[in-house]
Amino acid sequence: MAQYWRHVSFLHWALPPQVVAARLPSALEPHLWEDQAWVSLTPFLVEGFRFPPFPALPSLSRFPETNLRTYVRGPGGVDGLWFFSLEADSAVNVVTAWVGAGVPYRWSAMAVEPGATITYTARRRRPSRPAGHRIVVRPGPPLTAAEVGERDHFLTGRWRAYTTIAGVLALVPVEHQPWPLQQAEVVALEEDLFAAAGLPVPAGPPLVHYSVGVDARLGFARPVRGRTAGPHR
Repeated sequence: MAQYWRHVSFLHWALPPQVVAARLPSALEPHLWEDQAWVSLTPFLVEGFRFPPFPALPSLSRFPETNLRTYVRGPGGVDGLWFFSLEADSAVNVVTAWVGAGVPYRWSAMAVEPGATITYTARRRRPSRPAGHRIVVRPGPPLTAAEVGERDHFLTGRWRAYTTIAGVLALVPVEHQPWPLQQAEVVALEEDLFAAAGLPVPAGPPLVHYSVGVDARLGFARPVRGRTAGPHR
């Protein structure tokens, strides 16, 4: 799949490793930074969604999305992302992702309203249990290369995601440019996606990044040979 990710906000919280590990398949373990697991809420706008070589369809190629994700290591120590949930205001994308890659998308009523501040709203449609968010972020100045530290790269620069297909662990490769990051602050935050995913509501303000976006390509999910996902701990 090819797509553009625009108006991307990253809200990161540190959580105890055992809390995150309890929500992961046994084949995965939390990837720690300074002895903490991290969970991120990332709302953004998808544009130009298409399956090459076919062109984007105007009525289907633009929609909001929000990911609740964590950072993991799989077999052999290979790092990647694990998604607790993905919200999307696109029924086609939700069905395709569920059927084709086992990715836990939820069809939600969503909006991204850019401006001096950017407002992201989402609420799951039926038959899912109600859950969603209202997030308002104020982007700040761009971060220079010298200002982007190792923790920033750890939290934003991931090039593969884990999923499960019929109980088998699989990897989805991701390609995009390095994120052009900006400073940012959260103006308002209401969410219950953490609770819906069985995670504790994080205490304290998040670490925040913002990006105008990147162009991305996602490959086919490829089973990790000989590895079932295993039950949650």
